[in-house]
Amino acid sequence: MGILNTLEEVAGAVVAVEGLKKVDPNASLLGEAAAAVAGYKGVELVKEKLDEKTEGDGTSPDQPA
Repeated sequence: MGILNTLEEVAGAVVAVEGLKKVDPNASLLGEAAAAVAGYKGVELVKEKLDEKTEGDGTSPDQPA
């Protein structure tokens, strides 16, 4: 499970950097680094919110409703 978490976070960073390049093709290295960190942390935040939502519902995504 650890490798999947790492891949998700890296994918978030890559997507954020590519998005920045689409908006600003001449973005600086510092801007790209900031986008990468934001994407990396953004994936963590989304995963936490989804976990809270599933715990709050009392149901598991694997269980039928």
